[in-house]
Amino acid sequence: METVKVSRKYQVVIPKKLRQEANIKPGDKMVALAKHGVLQYVPLRSLRETKGMAKGLESADLRDETDRS
Repeated sequence: METVKVSRKYQVVIPKKLRQEANIKPGDKMVALAKHGVLQYVPLRSLRETKGMAKGLESADLRDETDRS
């Protein structure tokens, strides 16, 4: 687990290990999500780049009942 510090300008630096693991490069766009007080930053990828990334993913219980409408 990596720890980051929020600056006075509310900025954080993504640790190198996590940037490499997520293949995040300078200028990449990210989607920011907040749910139940937890922040998630997801790299915005083109459809072509996402091909095959969910292979073998188990989708059961991925969303809770409050997400469904």
